Amino acid sequence: MSEPLIFYPEGCRRAIFIRRYKRFTVEAMLDGEIVGVHTNNTGSMIGLLREGQEIFISPALNPERKLKWTLEAVLPFGQMIGVNTAVPNKMLQFAFEAGMLPEATGYTTLKREAKVGNSRLDGLFSDDSGELPMLWVECKNVTLVEDDVACFPDAQTERGRKHLTELMDLAAKGDRVALFFFVQRNDGNCFGPADFIDPEYAELFYKALDAGVECWAYEAVLSEIGIGIGRKLPLAACR
Repeated sequence: MSEPLIFYPEGCRRAIFIRRYKRFTVEAMLDGEIVGVHTNNTGSMIGLLREGQEIFISPALNPERKLKWTLEAVLPFGQMIGVNTAVPNKMLQFAFEAGMLPEATGYTTLKREAKVGNSRLDGLFSDDSGELPMLWVECKNVTLVEDDVACFPDAQTERGRKHLTELMDLAAKGDRVALFFFVQRNDGNCFGPADFIDPEYAELFYKALDAGVECWAYEAVLSEIGIGIGRKLPLAACR
């Protein structure tokens, strides 16, 4: 079992989910009181937010923040599923620094939030010697599993389609490019695009693979202490 690379702050708690009533806010019951909890996950989190279920929340590090708690994970059927979308970007860096990302072997530097054109991608790997091509990586958080397949996205994603197009453009110029899908649950045996959610994304995903875009789908190792990186998931056979 992988040791955590990302640690939750002290003071995390389990609470009871009540409802999601704004894009970035859920209500929860904690110690007999209703509290507001911030969520940075703009996806649907389909099947994960059920009234009365347990959720895992962390205290806000900024005492001035209006919402004093952050949604880290949900436990819809006892299994811990991470929903914090800031995690994959952090894991890319920590796994690289820990030597646990074999795809980045030989690279010496990782720049996060690297600008390309009019937008930014989550990571840019470079090699001090200049012998290796630039390696651009976009990170995605995965919380949906259907029929043992970890799937992305869980909602229509124009932004995700834009990222695929940008990665294909970079591949055409000779750079290495990859998608890092971080699956924050442990019941998927392979990874595939969610064509039943966003068929346009799925079609573009396979075009991206044919154009040279790499797919790195890794399973998270979750506990109430923190998050580690586990096995790499193969691509689903169907396309």
